[in-house]
Amino acid sequence: MIKNIKVIAFDADDTLWVNEPYFQEAEKTFCSLLENFLPRKEISAELYKTEISNLEKYGYGVKGFLLSMIETALRISNKKVPSEIIEKIINLGKSILEKPTELLADVDFVLNKLGSNYKLILATKGDLLDQHRKLTKSGLGHHFHRIEIMNDKNESEYRELLKRLEIRSEEFLMVGNSLKSDILPVVSIGGQAIHIPYHTTWQHETTDKKNISGLYCEISKLTELLEMLK
Repeated sequence: MIKNIKVIAFDADDTLWVNEPYFQEAEKTFCSLLENFLPRKEISAELYKTEISNLEKYGYGVKGFLLSMIETALRISNKKVPSEIIEKIINLGKSILEKPTELLADVDFVLNKLGSNYKLILATKGDLLDQHRKLTKSGLGHHFHRIEIMNDKNESEYRELLKRLEIRSEEFLMVGNSLKSDILPVVSIGGQAIHIPYHTTWQHETTDKKNISGLYCEISKLTELLEMLK
C-alpha cells in the first residue's frame, strides 16, 4: 500500500514521546483541589468545555491548559476559590513544563533507519516554545529536515505544508497517534497515513474510524513501520 513516498512526517506528542499522561495526571489533581465545589467528574467536564472554547484564543498546549484550569476554577467556585488553590493550579501547569521528554520505544532507532532513505520532518501542534523545548530534550532534532509546529492539523494546514515541501499529496506519509489530527485530514487530501494508537488520548482528538476512507493503516508499534516501507 505504501509506495512512492518522498517525505515522512511524524507527530510528536504520544507518537515520539510521552505527553497526554502528564495532562491527565494534572487534571486529576486539579479536580481534587476543587472537589468542595463540584464532584470531580463534573469538574472534569467543565474543564473540557473551557478548553474547547479557548482553543481559538490559546491554541493547543500547556499554557492554554493552565489558563483554562484557572478560568474553570473561578467559574465553578463563583470566584470564591482561595488564592492558595490558584497558586497550586499555576504550579500544576509549571510541573508539566518541567517533565522530562520520555521517548517511546524504539523511536531513535526507527528514525535513524528511515533517515537514510526518506526526508523526515516533525509535524506537530502545541505551544511553540514547549514543543521546541521537548524536541531539544529528546535529542531527536538531527533526524529531521524541518520542524513544523502547526496551529492546527486540518486539511488546509496540511495543504500548505505540502506546498512548502514542494511535493504531491500522494508522496506524503503522516505517522501519528491521533485519528482526528494525523490521519483523517491527510487521507482526505490524498496523502497516506499510519496510525499508531496510544493507550490514552485527549477526547478532543478522538474520531470514529468510520469517518475515514483513504490510504491509511494501523500498526501497534513504531518498528512495524520499517517492515511496511521495505
